[in-house]
Amino acid sequence: MKKFLPGLEPYIDENTSVVRADPNSHVGLIVPEIIMAYGDVKTKAKGAKNILPKMFKTVREMKKSYRSVTRNPQLGKTLLSTADLRELKQFARDLGAEDIGFTRVEPTMIFKDKKILFEYAIVLTMEMKKVAIDLAPSTKAQAEIFRTYLGLGVIVNKIADFLRNKGYNAQAGPALGGDVNYSLLAQQAGLGAIGKHGLLITPALGPSLRLAAVYTDIENLPLNETNEHLWISSFCAKCNKCVRSCPAGAIYQDTTVFDDNSQQHIDYKKCAVPFSQQYGCTICVKECVFYNHDYYKIKENFHDKL
Repeated sequence: MKKFLPGLEPYIDENTSVVRADPNSHVGLIVPEIIMAYGDVKTKAKGAKNILPKMFKTVREMKKSYRSVTRNPQLGKTLLSTADLRELKQFARDLGAEDIGFTRVEPTMIFKDKKILFEYAIVLTMEMKKVAIDLAPSTKAQAEIFRTYLGLGVIVNKIADFLRNKGYNAQAGPALGGDVNYSLLAQQAGLGAIGKHGLLITPALGPSLRLAAVYTDIENLPLNETNEHLWISSFCAKCNKCVRSCPAGAIYQDTTVFDDNSQQHIDYKKCAVPFSQQYGCTICVKECVFYNHDYYKIKENFHDKL
């Protein structure tokens, strides 16, 4: 699997400046690796015909993401004009991104032994359509999951090219198999907050979304400074619906907090079993209160009870 998946190394040399993971960073595993390592051997191929075409196309976009860094202008512009920022936001939405945020990548967010080229991130969300996720677990829900992986892979590559064509450096971070913890990145960008199931929750989409990013050395991005969504953590501590609904018991009742204050929300080895057996599972998304009800009404009711 490692040989099958692309990476940054073939396209940079030892003199290339990079942003490396922190010594305390966690190992990052992507969906195919988790299924192969921990999924049910008898059912790994179940539903494969529904996802293999999109998975191969997604890997192709991953390869483009890494290979295209060779087209960076290198001594590119590092100050984004107001007009280019406005055009960037509109371009992202025209391509199918639901929301866009900006933040700095902390080394602790980069997965162990991984690296990226630039310290700033443009973070993107894309909706997993409710009409499909309502049917989870099912082949239709599984197809929707991989539709968004592929869709975001295409979007980040087009945004990276958009920036390069305007004279800026960029590295597309693929939706499937990125080098950074996208949920943490998106939370820091102010797009939402991480729920007890470890997924980002946003006002518009709840947890029914996928994430990707584009890294750049543009210094004047409108970086997020605050996050109004962090109350979600307190809500989730009382809710626990995802914990009760998980067929594998993979979501921790008490989120594991490490010495460096990083967190682990699920046992991915347990999660891999229903994921591989039941078309990508996705029950934690489907059963989440924020998927089934209005974000702002939940917030209002929660604060009224405090």
